[in-house]
Amino acid sequence: MDAKQKSILIKNGFVCSSKETNIQDIYIDSGLIQKIGLNLDVESDIVIDAKGLYIIPGGIDPQVHFREPGLTHKEDIRSGSRSAVAGGITTFFEMPNTTPATITRKLLEEKNIIASKTSVANYSFFLGATHDNINEIKKIKTNCGLKIFMGSSTGDLLVDSDKALDQIFKECNKVIAIHSEDEEILKQTAANGIGESFIDHPNARPVKAAVTSTVKAIELALKYQKRLHILHLSTAEEVEIIRKHKNSGLITAETTPQHLLLHAPDIYEKMGSYGQMNPPIRTKRHQTELWKGILDGTIECIATDHAPHSKEEKKLPYGKAPSGMPGVETSMPLMLNQVSEGRIKIEQVVKWMCENPVKVYNIKNKGYIQKGYDADITVIDMNKTKIIKGSEMQSKCGWSAFEGQKITGCPITTIVNGNIVYDKGQIFDSINGKEVQFND
Repeated sequence: MDAKQKSILIKNGFVCSSKETNIQDIYIDSGLIQKIGLNLDVESDIVIDAKGLYIIPGGIDPQVHFREPGLTHKEDIRSGSRSAVAGGITTFFEMPNTTPATITRKLLEEKNIIASKTSVANYSFFLGATHDNINEIKKIKTNCGLKIFMGSSTGDLLVDSDKALDQIFKECNKVIAIHSEDEEILKQTAANGIGESFIDHPNARPVKAAVTSTVKAIELALKYQKRLHILHLSTAEEVEIIRKHKNSGLITAETTPQHLLLHAPDIYEKMGSYGQMNPPIRTKRHQTELWKGILDGTIECIATDHAPHSKEEKKLPYGKAPSGMPGVETSMPLMLNQVSEGRIKIEQVVKWMCENPVKVYNIKNKGYIQKGYDADITVIDMNKTKIIKGSEMQSKCGWSAFEGQKITGCPITTIVNGNIVYDKGQIFDSINGKEVQFND
């Protein structure tokens, strides 16, 4: 298949939004959705017979770590974006804890330049907050937002000063996305010797640390009337806190497939360091409330926190093995498998992984199958079954916390800006994604 041909007709697919699914044809030309309807009579370079298949907007993963620059033995923008499109994700937002950390507009632009040459998916990059880069924070305009590590995690980005946090919330005019763990509580826990093995990881980074940080951030967002997005939500308590503030219109949150589908202590007993991430995978009590939160709209979207590390790094003992796991290639298949198991509907997957990220970040022209929108589309075969194997994925790390799991429901074709970039296992990476545009 020639991925560079610019016109595509998708015929007889089940076209999905969060509200409904209908059989439609979709005509794509010049990177845009040009027509939608039944039995479209148009000539095209490529015809995709989608009878029996589901057509959804391309997935948007608003939290990934692609490790470039500086840590490219784990991942880079090229390999990460290939992993994304193989999993039906057409757009990603990447985090700033690279080497060097992305804390200036110059470094932000350097990432954009790399992505413009190597990414097969659309992209935007967070600026990272520090105690003293407020002048850079004031001037950001065209990227997805600002990332604050309120507790230390992978890398050396951290803002744990109340004075600095207050100033950042006061001055930042983009979405503020936070890693929500209180650094002082993490230090106290470490000083008390809590956390000597992988199974202790949830106790080493306790619920109190997450809750304390989230409450502080919400107070600052309300004080200055700023948009706050809480990343990778992990606790039942935070779900309830956020639920109480939904009417403000300022507070949004996401969770991950890992937190929804894995639980302690099983994951640590089974996988050790490969089940370790920050904030931790917690017990079933938290998992249950996270599901309630995503189902009732308290939590808007699903992201992956795709954070690959090499097997050699993960083999280190507790305290030295880094936290984080890959996920950008498995997130949509895992959620589609939940559809296959009858737990959720495909329309909900579209809401959480396509439409709501657009609303959270005010993304321009994506997330919906509508005339005039960017032709970012994922074709799904809900009858396709596969076994998750890290060695067969596009990520450099070569492993998955869901290793060996059988799933039903898989992306089979991914279209980015009107170009087929992934089709039945083959990636066409001569075609590059584009920098995401925003409405604000």
